[in-house]
Amino acid sequence: MFDFHNDTAVQGRIDPMSRLSLPLAKLVFDKTVAVLLVIPLVIAAALLVFANPFVNAGPLMFVQRRMGRDCQPFYVFKFRTMRPTGETRGAHDALEAGRITRLGQFLRRTRIDELPQVINVLRGEMSLIGPRPDCYDHARVYLRDVPGYAARYRVLPGISGYAQTELGYVDNIGAVHRKVAADLYYIANASFRFDMRIAWRTLIVVLARRGA
Repeated sequence: MFDFHNDTAVQGRIDPMSRLSLPLAKLVFDKTVAVLLVIPLVIAAALLVFANPFVNAGPLMFVQRRMGRDCQPFYVFKFRTMRPTGETRGAHDALEAGRITRLGQFLRRTRIDELPQVINVLRGEMSLIGPRPDCYDHARVYLRDVPGYAARYRVLPGISGYAQTELGYVDNIGAVHRKVAADLYYIANASFRFDMRIAWRTLIVVLARRGA
């Protein structure tokens, strides 16, 4: 397998045509799966409406501005897993602040908190598979400080991606460099088969409840 840790080599392999429309197979897969996931989304939302007042008081949804395709901002939807503060911080800032509720921990372990992002897929703002979009304010810093970072936004961001299955969540600038290298490797080697492999590995992670 190609060494995705080699940032320069990966950047050199990126096809400038990758910023064009998604292949038909990927688009059909995204929309079909997103429509099917609307049913568990509605069920989960209904259950949380009743459960939240007792174990996770506050709004049902968490909405955060993130960087999307061509570095344009968009708003991502998630089920709220943290105590509300009135601020929209990045995930790792929230972890450090210890604001994740007990129900929120369950939602994160099972990835149920990610379900509302099928709305973003249906709206054409995200794909099921692609580079994970960062918090917009953080992404602006990475654009300045991390070589190749802008190139990962040549394609739609994804709910899951190659960097997530290979590296997990990142929490420091060194890990961001590795994430970017993995994302650029994904873009340079993009194929429907590659997406299916990432989708399968994501499913395994979800079923095994690894990470949070």
